[in-house]
Amino acid sequence: MNDTVDRLVVFLAKRDGIDKLVKTFQYVSKLVHWHVESTHPGIALRARNWEVASGLSRKAFRTGRFLTGFNALRRSPGGASPGMRILAVLANAGEMVYFFFDHLLWLSRIGTLDGKLAKRMSFVSAFGEAFGYVFFIVGDIILLEEGIREERKVMETEEGTIKERVGKIRGERVMRAMGMAANLADLVIAIADIEPNPVCNHPVTLGISGLVSAWAGWYRNWPSS
Repeated sequence: MNDTVDRLVVFLAKRDGIDKLVKTFQYVSKLVHWHVESTHPGIALRARNWEVASGLSRKAFRTGRFLTGFNALRRSPGGASPGMRILAVLANAGEMVYFFFDHLLWLSRIGTLDGKLAKRMSFVSAFGEAFGYVFFIVGDIILLEEGIREERKVMETEEGTIKERVGKIRGERVMRAMGMAANLADLVIAIADIEPNPVCNHPVTLGISGLVSAWAGWYRNWPSS
């Protein structure tokens, strides 16, 4: 019990940890609003207010987040293949556009900037988000395939420390798969902003996508020890 509490404290001390918790609030409240909208209007209104407040809180908390794209590129390993480096540049460029215009979207929604800009900022932010996620997903697929090949190679040629190495490879594969799940879910949410449609914009689709993204991020950020 104490160990779980300690891990929770460490998790919530991270910016991403708080973001995933508030994101959970945001999309649970969206699902609650959809479920009780026709039967309990009062509860539905409260859920809707909670969803909006959570969304705005997340945007405020992520101020300056677009700079992480520069840091990610700066820290990218020099040994990466040219193809992977190109994917990283494109993915992080899309993410930087997403977060930068997301800041402007937040300012327009709270009235600091002209509210008429909100729709335009939302489109540009979502487009950058979707653009980046496409390349993040492609990169994850390539790295997952490389991990599978490496595991097979270890199983065929190594002895003694096989279990430890294979365990590490499989652990990295799970984290990569969680990243892919989060990126795919966020891509659905971005598409809903770019090109509204009955499937992506349905409250259940958005709610489940948001929770998949939040909980995959929760898993990836949860301290191992």
